[in-house]
Amino acid sequence: MIDTHTHIYFAADYPDGGSVGAVDCALEAGVSHMVLPNVDLSSMEPLLELHHLRPDVTSVAVGMHPEEIDSDWRAKTDDVFARFEGESPVAVGEIGIDLYHDRTYRFEQMDAFGYQLDLAMSMRKPVIIHCREALDEVMEMIGSMGDGLPPLVFHSFTYGPAEAERVLRLPDTVIGINGVATFKNAPEVREAVALAGIGRIVLETDSPYLAPVPKRGRTNESSYLPYIRDKVAGICGVSAEEAEQATDATARKIFRLPT
Repeated sequence: MIDTHTHIYFAADYPDGGSVGAVDCALEAGVSHMVLPNVDLSSMEPLLELHHLRPDVTSVAVGMHPEEIDSDWRAKTDDVFARFEGESPVAVGEIGIDLYHDRTYRFEQMDAFGYQLDLAMSMRKPVIIHCREALDEVMEMIGSMGDGLPPLVFHSFTYGPAEAERVLRLPDTVIGINGVATFKNAPEVREAVALAGIGRIVLETDSPYLAPVPKRGRTNESSYLPYIRDKVAGICGVSAEEAEQATDATARKIFRLPT
């Protein structure tokens, strides 16, 4: 199994064994590879430290999270991308627009998203998109980029089937499904999974957040990915093994991961 989105480099969330211990637990649970997306300036060092300790089973993504965007976003974003030079990121992310808590920097978030999309196109890297209460804005920015868009992963997809259909009209686009699909109060996400089908989905935990049932309420970790795989398999009407093979193949293709 491939966890396409995990922040297990936040070592303070894993006091028993730290981030390396969380990686080891994931491997014991059957997770073969983990993609570590950046958040901001402060997350770069712990992310890269973990990757350097376990380069065989982790890959990195470079970007500025939309909730970290403010009036000084350009300088901070350039600093982040400069720090990742030579680190062979497999994607640009996580980037996007988040208007759930605060719309103060809506226009700055849109500009920063477009700027990082352009960087991804020049780097020829796929994009991990964070989109919350901002689908119209995200789609507007994607539409403004013209031809030549790289593959897109709509990470932590929590919308319903209508939004999934809209997103999946974009070429080379998939949705990232995590523990939210297991929540009792998220039937629309399960409907989106069914509409997408197993071939347009990648698995993720978004650790340390959004632990799946039956671990809900705990600190999430990549070792919980089998619960998400099993839920997706049930929704899509395939076996757990088939779900794992299909989602892994999609992740390897998008992120150019080794087999």
